[in-house]
Amino acid sequence: MSRHASKKVIFAALVGNALIAVTKFAAAAATGSSAMLSEGIHSLVDTGNQILLLHGLRRAAKPADTRHPFGYGKEIYFWTFVVAILIFAAGAVVSIVEGIDKLGDPRPISNPHLNYAVLGIAAVFEFTAWWIAFTEFRKAKGSGGFLDEIRASKDPTVFTVLFEDTAALSGLIVAFVAIAAAEAFAMPALDGVGSVAIGAILAATAFFLAYESKELLIGEAARRSTVAAIRSIADDQAGILAINEVLTMHFGPDDVLANISLDFSDSLTSSDVEAAISALEDAIKKAFPEITRVFIEAQSISGHARSVRRQEASAGDQPIAPDPHDG
Repeated sequence: MSRHASKKVIFAALVGNALIAVTKFAAAAATGSSAMLSEGIHSLVDTGNQILLLHGLRRAAKPADTRHPFGYGKEIYFWTFVVAILIFAAGAVVSIVEGIDKLGDPRPISNPHLNYAVLGIAAVFEFTAWWIAFTEFRKAKGSGGFLDEIRASKDPTVFTVLFEDTAALSGLIVAFVAIAAAEAFAMPALDGVGSVAIGAILAATAFFLAYESKELLIGEAARRSTVAAIRSIADDQAGILAINEVLTMHFGPDDVLANISLDFSDSLTSSDVEAAISALEDAIKKAFPEITRVFIEAQSISGHARSVRRQEASAGDQPIAPDPHDG
């Protein structure tokens, strides 16, 4: 997914959440609803999150230098992880504490119809932002299932906004039900229950985003389909006897490193090997523009096998296991 598309998703969410946050806080102050206050905190946190994601995109765009020769692409993964922490600390915890406080001292909600109006307006803004994020995600997603594609996605900006907005829409439903139930049954404590439930939704969202961004931050491989295609391209090159291994890693959504170990025919001269390597690198980058760096190693099958055995022995005989979530 292009950087422009990512920014489009984030800006849409930023504008919507900023407007919604002001409206929710005003309604919470006027009605005394804990669920509405939690929703205001939720929208305020989401607004801050979008600012952090934009900062991450800006940092990730910095060119490589001597200190960071592979560039700054992983900045976006780091700031996505910070967003997950912020959702939990400033969103989930505060909402749960506010709900518990309301349960300990339940106070009736005044003018609940104002809350309903604000929740309805917020739902329109949130759904608009969610739809923009969903549309951009659907354009980039592969043939797998929705959740599988999210877990295989290498662009955290879009799935972060998508999950934030999904959590926001869920929170609006919970707030509406809690406020309506508190009024219908004359039980103000149900408003506090709604606040706790909103906090639980935020905590679950934060956990998922933290897990996904952590996987990207420590270094995820390219999709299996991409690795398979690289192998296929190498197979088509003349003079290559065998492909020992293909290792890939994302330094950013559109910045992939590929390390390839190949066994070349002994009949090739050094000039032939150099030409084959150049041709293979050009073919890979043409097929996958997101692969920005390709390192190709000439190594015999037996030499590679010895290297792998030594590596496994030093790691305690634990072979590298495939990622079950990779798409």
